[in-house]
Amino acid sequence: MNKANKKWYSGMFGTEDWWAAWLGLFLFTLGILSIWHVDAVGWMAKPKMWEWTDLWSDFSWSKLIKTSSKSYKDLHPLMSLFLTYLVFLFMTSVGAFFMKWNVKKYFTGYTVIFLLVWFSWIVGHEAHLAAVDAVVKGKNYYKLFDLSWGLQLGGGVSYIIALLIGLVLGNFFKSFVNQIKEAAKPEWFIKTAIVLLGVKLALMTMKSQQFTYELALAGAAAAFVAYLLFWPIIYYIARKYFGLNRESAAVLSSGISICGVSASIATAGAIKAKPLIPVAVSSLIIIFAMIEMLVLPPAYVNMAPNQPIVNGAAMGMTVKTDGADAAAGAILDELHRVKHLKQTGEKWEEGYILSAAILTKIWIDIFIGIWAFVLAVIWMKYVDNAGSNEKIPKSEIWFRFPKFVLAYLIAWFGLMAIMKYLPDASHALKSTAGVVQGSFRKFLFMMTFLSIGLVTDFSKLKGMGRLTLLYALALFVIIAPIAYLVAWIFHHGMLPPVME
Repeated sequence: MNKANKKWYSGMFGTEDWWAAWLGLFLFTLGILSIWHVDAVGWMAKPKMWEWTDLWSDFSWSKLIKTSSKSYKDLHPLMSLFLTYLVFLFMTSVGAFFMKWNVKKYFTGYTVIFLLVWFSWIVGHEAHLAAVDAVVKGKNYYKLFDLSWGLQLGGGVSYIIALLIGLVLGNFFKSFVNQIKEAAKPEWFIKTAIVLLGVKLALMTMKSQQFTYELALAGAAAAFVAYLLFWPIIYYIARKYFGLNRESAAVLSSGISICGVSASIATAGAIKAKPLIPVAVSSLIIIFAMIEMLVLPPAYVNMAPNQPIVNGAAMGMTVKTDGADAAAGAILDELHRVKHLKQTGEKWEEGYILSAAILTKIWIDIFIGIWAFVLAVIWMKYVDNAGSNEKIPKSEIWFRFPKFVLAYLIAWFGLMAIMKYLPDASHALKSTAGVVQGSFRKFLFMMTFLSIGLVTDFSKLKGMGRLTLLYALALFVIIAPIAYLVAWIFHHGMLPPVME
């Protein structure tokens, strides 16, 4: 345990966790300026549905990109895109500076990643890929573009394109990726996006309070059960059948059963494990999380198309790391809504399935600090120094607590309070809040997908055969089935509301 005399504000301007909170709350603040009739977010660019023959015959940037708000409808699409680039570059560069990254390399990396993200986002909105043959908000783009065929994948195909581009570059063009990896920060991007998801939860709560509270409480119960089941089972198997030492077994158990990289690092620090152990486990977590992102969403949708919230919650307990879980949840949300739309003509509200995955993961994140504290006590008392009376400060719980979760809760309950006590401002708030939780959040999701691909290196699996086998067996034979059973117990029968 680190004996340094840390202050409660230690790391407030030096860690990704804190900077996810700062950036998320800053964007949240921009969104609520509409209380004073100021639209400070509508300049954000967003992709439009387009069709390639129509674009080829009469090219116009306005067919590909538009502003997020009608307040800025006269702004040229490329200017909107340039503003998006500058604003996010400035905000994230400030964070990079305080976190002591190489800002010059970050600038280069961010620029390249931004361009790749928008290429993926625009391509993913080509009508043959994304348009669904159904009426949504008064439009049927499949019919509007007079399509004779289409994959009907919905907007989620953009995420998959970004991920695949990142994977190709990360595994076959490593020298190029080394030049831009300073800006490939999936955990930072996704944690900031999760803060903005708090805005979505606020809007959901105002619309369907009972459903949202039930979702949150069920997610808490599911996460609690997961802690009690997953960790001891994996630890026992690792020790009994794979012969891992206590430290390796504990770090692996936390990483695979709780919350990926964060949990493995927190556990390693708590029990003073050798630095190589969390590094090896973290590599496995990232690689397997990428595999889960591609495999689990379509598998869950086809296995249980009428249990979308169950599938989302199961995703939250199965896919490790916040980035991969949120990314997989976003794909699941898109695939589920598209499948339901094609089958029934009803369009489920966007974000509810994703929120099921995120809320479950949020509860797991909240207890990382407590779990690390408990393990530190156990290791000090019964493993390293049996019978020791040395005290561990309870402040360690605060230092290990994920700060972006606090910002998420502030955004959630803060917006609810504003809308409740300033009802006259609710209409304007809904519009700008929609940009914050929509365009801003989805852009950060796109940055996350591409970055996950860039940092996933399959060559790291070499030399880790036994650990890889244990991880695969534990994940797909133990974690995934139990997670799904627990999710079904607490969430079965819950459905997202239908869009009016």
